[in-house]
Amino acid sequence: MTATPRTPDADVHPMFLDRWSPRAFRPEPLTDAQLASLFEAMRWAPSSYNEQPWMVVYGHGPGTDDHKRVLGCLVPFNQSWAHSAPLVMILFGRRRFAASGKANRHAGFDCGSAWMSLALQARVLGLYAHAMAGFDEAKAYTELGVPEPDFEAMAAIAVGAPGDPESLPDSLRAREGASARVPAASFLHRGRFSPAG
Repeated sequence: MTATPRTPDADVHPMFLDRWSPRAFRPEPLTDAQLASLFEAMRWAPSSYNEQPWMVVYGHGPGTDDHKRVLGCLVPFNQSWAHSAPLVMILFGRRRFAASGKANRHAGFDCGSAWMSLALQARVLGLYAHAMAGFDEAKAYTELGVPEPDFEAMAAIAVGAPGDPESLPDSLRAREGASARVPAASFLHRGRFSPAG
């Protein structure tokens, strides 16, 4: 698999550089143990008041009814490559705290921690995870039977073992590699926000 070398500006665990979002996946289904491990990692992600507001609807195994149903919620561009990923899912966040019924404005933040837990555990297992904003939210509710008043559709995710970039459409093959990042100084402000310029 093609990967752009990443060089950190400070000492950081290699797992952060090793995690990236490929589009080429092998279609072989994951094992039950791999699935359980990925979802267990999500389970232990931190959350406000320990509410664990994330909820996942997934499809496993290309060609299965559940895989086709979840895949069908993606925009056509993402379907063009994600169809090979053996595990596809939509991540939802519960809109209200279960304990109080009040709006949970932290649910998106907490769902992000659950996603990152899944992504890093995928690498531990020799797999990759690719999160996507490109999916049809309305379709995710109707096709997957999720009540929109209770849950917010956050992201689509594809997971699998790395595949051959040659299997990708021509337009994507050249882009198959780990991306760089802006320097930390571009988002850090000590004590008070100070806009550049």
